[in-house]
Amino acid sequence: MKSVAKVMRPLSQLSLWLAGAGLILMTVFVAAQVFVRYVLNDSIVWSEPAAVILMGWFIFLGAAVGIREGNHLSFDVLVMFIPEKAKLIFYSLSDLVVVAFGFGMAWYGAQLMIAGWHIKIPSLGFSDSVNFMPLVGGGILMVIFSIERLARRAAGLPTARFGETSIED
Repeated sequence: MKSVAKVMRPLSQLSLWLAGAGLILMTVFVAAQVFVRYVLNDSIVWSEPAAVILMGWFIFLGAAVGIREGNHLSFDVLVMFIPEKAKLIFYSLSDLVVVAFGFGMAWYGAQLMIAGWHIKIPSLGFSDSVNFMPLVGGGILMVIFSIERLARRAAGLPTARFGETSIED
């Protein structure tokens, strides 16, 4: 299990770095568009669709990393009052729901991607499918990271929960 964590940690860190870079790049695109529009009285035609695509990537990559690191909000009122073994069952059920949700994101995102393959975004010249790639990528990562959490729990290793300090792999 430790060898799996050695692969998942760099994948998680890469995803987080890409999400951060996407956020910064989107901010630059939007700021440039505002400057060009209001100062130069012109427009950067590709800035808005590019910013939207980047936003999809940083949202879904960040969400997947949040799953792995246990940084998503949760309703813990019930689990505060039950024994530790029952908590582990509830945590595992939660991770199974996330696996199903991530699979659905990837599956239906892929169908949308295929459906939009022949449509072009005029200002970018890309296929409209790039709008749905973050759904597929984020969904796949959510499935992988949730399965890792389930495997860690099955092996008796800790998994991070919202509000706790991060665990070492």
